[in-house]
Amino acid sequence: MSQPAKAQKDRSMAQQKEMIAGHFHALSTAKESGRKVVYTFVPGNLTELMHAFDVLPVYPEINALQSGMRKRSGAFIAEAERLGHSEDVCTYVKCDIGMLKNGNIGPTGEKLPPPDLLLLSYTGCFTFMKWFELLKREYDCPVAMLHVPYQGDGRFSPGMRDYVVSQLRSEVIPKLEQITGKKLDEAKLQEALARSSIAEDDLVHVLEQAKHRPSPIDSYFGGVYYIGPMFTAFRGTQSAIEYYRMLREEIDERVKAGEGPVTPEGPMKNGEKYRLVVEGPPNWTSFQEFWKMFYDEGAVVVASSYTRVGGVYDTGFRHDANRPFETLADYCAGCYTNLDLPTRIGLLSKWVKDYDADGLLVNSVKSCNSFSAGQLLILREVEKRTGRPGGFIETDLVDPRYFSAANVKNRIESYLQMIEQKRHNPSAIVSEGPKAGALPVMP
Repeated sequence: MSQPAKAQKDRSMAQQKEMIAGHFHALSTAKESGRKVVYTFVPGNLTELMHAFDVLPVYPEINALQSGMRKRSGAFIAEAERLGHSEDVCTYVKCDIGMLKNGNIGPTGEKLPPPDLLLLSYTGCFTFMKWFELLKREYDCPVAMLHVPYQGDGRFSPGMRDYVVSQLRSEVIPKLEQITGKKLDEAKLQEALARSSIAEDDLVHVLEQAKHRPSPIDSYFGGVYYIGPMFTAFRGTQSAIEYYRMLREEIDERVKAGEGPVTPEGPMKNGEKYRLVVEGPPNWTSFQEFWKMFYDEGAVVVASSYTRVGGVYDTGFRHDANRPFETLADYCAGCYTNLDLPTRIGLLSKWVKDYDADGLLVNSVKSCNSFSAGQLLILREVEKRTGRPGGFIETDLVDPRYFSAANVKNRIESYLQMIEQKRHNPSAIVSEGPKAGALPVMP
């Protein structure tokens, strides 16, 4: 298979790249400018609250995926394993530890500052807690933990909300006040939340344009660029509003012109032949090669769970400036990895139907238990509910040892052939998932 050409970028992608580069530069000069730095995570992040204190966030998993895309993660992971970390540990963690041990040079080549606060927003991933335990050994700084109850029965009760709000007031905000020497300006927080809601409207609009034929976007590969500002340092800023307004206008132009997605090699050439929903994170070490396997076959991802990992906005949630602490709690609780399996199955089934997809493809990531646990059951249940065939591939986040291009390509091609079989014989029972024993049936 030929390698993809040098990536082409549309206007919004170029703008997003400038925004992220500017953020990393601000981090590299944080100590000189007197700004405080908070390490935290993408799911359930409290970006608006951090803006209210004028602190800069660092997201270790973003650093890891950026290292993967730049082909640096393999060496960092090897370094962490030499230090005793198991092969089975989340590769984001090992990449981050390896990067730290090699000078903590960020994706843009500038050194990242040490944290003034470790802010752990626990939303469904136990690894996050162990990760910050490791970072605490490296840095002499306070730690704030926001424990968000898992939605085990599919709902976030008023008692759960009150529990999270009480932690914001008694644990998180006092720590931010301690490191900055400032009291919380609630009006400033509300202004940021109001800006978030505006940008969230535009993001949902963009994602929902994939219901068109042809879809003007790829909601998995292209989608990772669209969610970048929203899920990281820019939610709640005027820059985010301007970016998502630009993106919305750009996508609306494509819809009007009847155009498909923009790929790394320019506009998609083969036309839209298959419409897929994808469950699970992408592989970052071979991101463009992975994407090319899809667009070479005319396969477009019209919806994905990964583009909801930092917020499932298309179910109606928006940050509410009139309820600043309650809305932060609701946001944290509603992140995709904090949802129970029946809720995830319901969302995936709805996306298959609403976006008129040909089926669900699962990318099972070896070292990411918060996504991979239960995926085979999810696949079978979505097949049952939608009548559309499912497929299953396996890669990893940022460990190049666990991306077999030939194997992944063969599995994708096999799955697309099964979709063709289903089209010609709708009553046929076809599935591309791994063979397993009997599975429990979910209600």
